[in-house]
Amino acid sequence: MKRFILTTLVSTLTMSGLAQAEIYKRVDKEGRVTYSSAPVKGGQKLELAPLPTMQAQKVPPKSSSRTTNADFPKVDGETQSRRDDTRRKILEDELATEQQALKAAQEKLQVAQDSPQTFTGANGQTYRNVAKHDAEVSEAEDELKAHESNIKALKSEIANLK
Repeated sequence: MKRFILTTLVSTLTMSGLAQAEIYKRVDKEGRVTYSSAPVKGGQKLELAPLPTMQAQKVPPKSSSRTTNADFPKVDGETQSRRDDTRRKILEDELATEQQALKAAQEKLQVAQDSPQTFTGANGQTYRNVAKHDAEVSEAEDELKAHESNIKALKSEIANLK
């Protein structure tokens, strides 16, 4: 740990020295200008004025409490309670509808699983249409899952009401 602190301290001091390095300018016989941070034979040390800096503007911290405008509409407790009751009734009605649809989907799935699809071939024999049967079962399962998901979401919404 001491080694880490020492290394960090030395690095910081070294870098701050580099940030304020001296700059040398040299013009050769052909008129080419060379700038260097190390002394150059025939070069002159440049005296540069420090760059202007600005202080960062202080931003007032945001208030953690919620504030509302004076003209923001307010709802009294009784009105809010009526709205909550109306919302609860709507959600309960939707839940009852979804539960009925779930029962219908369960029956549809049972019928799809119990009645395989058949077709009669050119030779008069009866064959099972497995692909069509699987598609109907899959469709019924998807419908069942959708209703189960809707019921779960509605129950969650009802539980979240005040």
